Amino acid sequence: MKWAAYCHVNVPEQLLRDLLPGPVTLVLQRSDGLNKDLNPFTSLVGVRIPNHAFIRELAQACPGPLALTSANVSSQASTLTVSEFQDLWPQLSLVVDGGPIGDTQSPECRLGSTVVDLSVSGKYTIIRPGCALGPTVEILKQKYGLTLEPS
Repeated sequence: MKWAAYCHVNVPEQLLRDLLPGPVTLVLQRSDGLNKDLNPFTSLVGVRIPNHAFIRELAQACPGPLALTSANVSSQASTLTVSEFQDLWPQLSLVVDGGPIGDTQSPECRLGSTVVDLSVSGKYTIIRPGCALGPTVEILKQKYGLTLEPS
């Protein structure tokens, strides 16, 4: 990924490889090259590379970043199939069915990604625990020695 085009990375490249692709969203300082209309009220940007072949192929086919949101109403469980958010279809320009994005029988898959702020060097803040909290914290603390910064 061309990280520098979208955000300032202040962690080792291997840390990025350890967490992505996967169910983790990394929050970093946005770069000047990222369209300011994508998140106009913050200097931060969330970066996620899902471990889902269809989404990754779609992203690779696009010349720039994809600005996406979850297909569910805020604070409700994450949807895993397009039929689960059928009530939102009339409000959407496009719906693409690339298959389920997780185990539909697993409650953990409905927690959404673990969102972690890495914008401060040497520290991390958990913004949303999500479905990969344990493994993510283990990597950040044990492998890279980052310190938890309370939110």
